[in-house]
Amino acid sequence: MDKQRIFEQVTDLESQLKQFCEQLGDLKSQLTTLLEENQRLSLENEYLHQRIREERAENGKEVEKKDAERELPIPGEGYDNLARLYEEGFHICNMQFGSPRRGEDCLFCLEFLNKTK
Repeated sequence: MDKQRIFEQVTDLESQLKQFCEQLGDLKSQLTTLLEENQRLSLENEYLHQRIREERAENGKEVEKKDAERELPIPGEGYDNLARLYEEGFHICNMQFGSPRRGEDCLFCLEFLNKTK
């Protein structure tokens, strides 16, 4: 085989890998943004559901049993502390709990925040 041809193939492959890494980075950034927005909207949605239940209770209307079974508890103090730690730049996932995030979002931490709502 021609050594020059092999070198060109390796160079082409390297440039393709760089492009894939850039695309993967862009996708990761978009996914992080979507997960954060989803978390925010989920919390807001739960808050609005709670307000509706309170309004119904104040007006003397009973909440149906099905709605009561599906109620999710509003995140408490522990959740707030974990969210605060994450915002301060620390991991809250079980993989790297307590270690600094170095300014990057962690998909495991964001997923954990979504599950604890």
